[in-house]
Amino acid sequence: MKFEKSGLVVIFFLLLFLIGISIWTIKPVEEVLSEAVDVAERHFKAEPLVQNKQVDNFSLFLPEGFIVEEQTVSNLLLKKEDKSYILFYNALESHTSRLNYEAAKEINDHQWLKSFEDNDRFGFINITKHDENFEVQLGVGGVKVTTFSTKDKLINDVKDMMDITNSIAYEETGA
Repeated sequence: MKFEKSGLVVIFFLLLFLIGISIWTIKPVEEVLSEAVDVAERHFKAEPLVQNKQVDNFSLFLPEGFIVEEQTVSNLLLKKEDKSYILFYNALESHTSRLNYEAAKEINDHQWLKSFEDNDRFGFINITKHDENFEVQLGVGGVKVTTFSTKDKLINDVKDMMDITNSIAYEETGA
């Protein structure tokens, strides 16, 4: 009987410890959003990753697990597992173009819109909350990638999306 009571006490404290750890490790939404913006800016400022995929008039870096599911004149539909990413590109816009950023700014339903700039490029991140999910748009110049993400995947999605967006290199067409 003595063993059973001490066993129950140990189990109680283990459960209490696990619940405490779970609560302590859950990040508030604002903290996750702020971290996602920081990740986007850090990856914007980083050197572009080496392109590993060639499509019509440009090459780009696709992180592991990403595939090009469909291509149209100005879009790529990218997939990773069961998630879709839409990459819009406009080769007529320079790397310093603010067109996609200004369009996002005009909609007025963004909660987190931040721009990044250096001498050669202009980029942005736009995050809008939709119930339990987030619509994420990242852009550099005339390139924009959009997806829907969950709180627990947001930071990794932002990293992958900025790595993709940052890596696009257009081919010379000779025109």
